[in-house]
Amino acid sequence: MDYIGIMGTVPDARLFSFPPSSVPTPLAPTPTATSILRPFNIPEPIYQAALDARVPVVIAALYAATAKACNIYNLSRNKKPWAISKTRVFKAFVILHNIFLAVYSAWTFIGMGSAMIRGVQSPFGPEGLAGTADSLCRLHGAPGLGNSIYYNEVTGSWESTAQDAAFQNGLPSATQTGRLWNEGLSYYGWIFYLSKFYEVLDTFIILAKGKPSSTLQTYHHAGAMICMWAGMRYMAIPIWVFVVYNSFIHTLMYTYYTLTAFSVKVPTIVKRSLTTMQIMQFLIGASYTMLHSFISYTVPVTVPISKDNSADSVPAGSAIDAIKNLVFRGTPNTVVGQNNATSSGSGPALSAVQPCILTTGETYAIWMNVVYLAPLTYLFVSFFIASYLKRSNASGKLANGKRTTLDRRLSNNVTMAEKAGWDAARGVEREVYGQGANKTDSDESAVATEDDTPVAKKGKGKGKSRRAKA
Repeated sequence: MDYIGIMGTVPDARLFSFPPSSVPTPLAPTPTATSILRPFNIPEPIYQAALDARVPVVIAALYAATAKACNIYNLSRNKKPWAISKTRVFKAFVILHNIFLAVYSAWTFIGMGSAMIRGVQSPFGPEGLAGTADSLCRLHGAPGLGNSIYYNEVTGSWESTAQDAAFQNGLPSATQTGRLWNEGLSYYGWIFYLSKFYEVLDTFIILAKGKPSSTLQTYHHAGAMICMWAGMRYMAIPIWVFVVYNSFIHTLMYTYYTLTAFSVKVPTIVKRSLTTMQIMQFLIGASYTMLHSFISYTVPVTVPISKDNSADSVPAGSAIDAIKNLVFRGTPNTVVGQNNATSSGSGPALSAVQPCILTTGETYAIWMNVVYLAPLTYLFVSFFIASYLKRSNASGKLANGKRTTLDRRLSNNVTMAEKAGWDAARGVEREVYGQGANKTDSDESAVATEDDTPVAKKGKGKGKSRRAKA
């Protein structure tokens, strides 16, 4: 098919309007037969009520205020653990908490993974990269390039470039499969959004042990609530990244906590890999999410023509112009080409350029996530630079003026960069997830990380002391 491809474009300035449009409202998943992957249906009133903006804002504010108050309380007691943290009930709760989140996260990942398989087209298929882009940019409508349904904020209605689009009472059909929203994102994404409220118990487990909860950890949990709300409320397609990647990371993370709670020794390489993945989700997630605002792709538009060949029938050119005005009014679509008709009853097949993101709500959700992840990215870079400079200085002292070959210096620099990256990832992990949040007293040592990089010693015992604090 001609004129099919993807391209980089500058987003329309109007998409950055604030506040974003309150329409369309999120579409609740249609009730269906229950199964392991869908054990219950969500009533639409509850679905909509949970996505009221006041819900995440109030809960996030209460969480932040409570965490701050508990930090002050712990400092006043010289970080003495609360009495409840020494009980068997508390230790059992921590283990069950980890098991629950591990199982739930795995369930979410499997459910969303299945939805991705059904809803995302292969770039090696007949529609190529444009087909993949379309399936990753449009949540509603029938599968296939050009069959999607999108909301036009100018006309205030749902529209499509397809003649037989899957509409139901003016809305995208709730039963039409083949795209991510109906395949599972509307269901798993909503529950995942609610799970962010439950995850704040990680902070209170830390506090109950008398340990401080960092400001960044509070920011992380509160921001996750609001960002997940924005993604689901405005049906922003990139929110699938957060659901899929975060559920995968949490499956591994809480499984790891559970194993260490039962004194199962986990190899250090596993811990390091998990830490790296935790941080990479911030860096990759922000970049991929932002990319949506700068991508456009072409979709085919088949124009119907009259079968009446009488003299008073409308000329084909006029019909095409009329269809252009009908289909593309008020939208950023641009007609880039047309081919001859290929079947009776169909006129020239047009190709229209469509931006991946079409609404102010989607744009708001995307850039809220980017802004939310910016401090975490900055922290990673800061830790990396500090660690690299420290290791570079230490390496210089250890060399003590000895000559080294260029290859050796390059090898040392690469090694220092790798270890600085690990230090940075570990530093961000400590700030965001805290230390010992999900560990029982018996497994504190089991999850301690190690730093096997030689550092210039300034005196006896310094190296051992530094290792013990890591």
